[in-house]
Amino acid sequence: MISKNQIKRISALGRKKNRDAEGLFVAETPKVIREFLKQGWKPTALYTTQPEFWSSEEREDVSERDLQKISFLKNAHEALAVFPIPEHTIISYEGLTLVLDAVRDPGNLGTIIRLCDWFGVKNILASPDTADCYNPKVVQASMGSLARVSVQYQNLDEILQQTEQPVYGAMMDGDSVYRTDLSEHAFLVMGNEGVGISSPIEKLLTERISIPQFGEANTESLNVATATAILLSEFRRTTET
Repeated sequence: MISKNQIKRISALGRKKNRDAEGLFVAETPKVIREFLKQGWKPTALYTTQPEFWSSEEREDVSERDLQKISFLKNAHEALAVFPIPEHTIISYEGLTLVLDAVRDPGNLGTIIRLCDWFGVKNILASPDTADCYNPKVVQASMGSLARVSVQYQNLDEILQQTEQPVYGAMMDGDSVYRTDLSEHAFLVMGNEGVGISSPIEKLLTERISIPQFGEANTESLNVATATAILLSEFRRTTET
């Protein structure tokens, strides 16, 4: 039976300040947890209702009722693990680096991490006001891709001012991405869900690109994750051929 202290400590990891203080985050469902395990991540604890499928020494068998008490999902699913947040390391900006300027929705961030994993983008550079990648909602939406994609929180202007690589920014009034020469080694900036790329970062763009609208509907804009998928696909299509 899971203790009240365990419930309290795990529940507290739903808040960023507690994750930062403890250096821990939560991953749920067998698929997500196994993605981290396959990449060599070691859990500090693993709670499951299906012990026959897990061999971790840190495993603790719990009932479905107890698992629901510590779950951040509406319906807990078989397993929950607690992992240490890895040490921040200096990342290489070789290849394509995705830059997120105040992307605040956890679901969008999780989906974007998953997209980066699919398109082979290893590094995401995020502004401090972007959603925390270790938020349980982000971890779940990434479906385990967070285990393979590095998310670093930095002052974007400092890095973009220093780079000699092209800095592409997704802008509503930009040139069509389908008629733009795209570089294999570059930064691609995606902006906030409501206001787009902030003015200080916009000034650092070397290329303003957009996804042209072909329909006649008065759609204001694309969801940031959807736009990221289209742009990453186009970068890969043009630089891999």
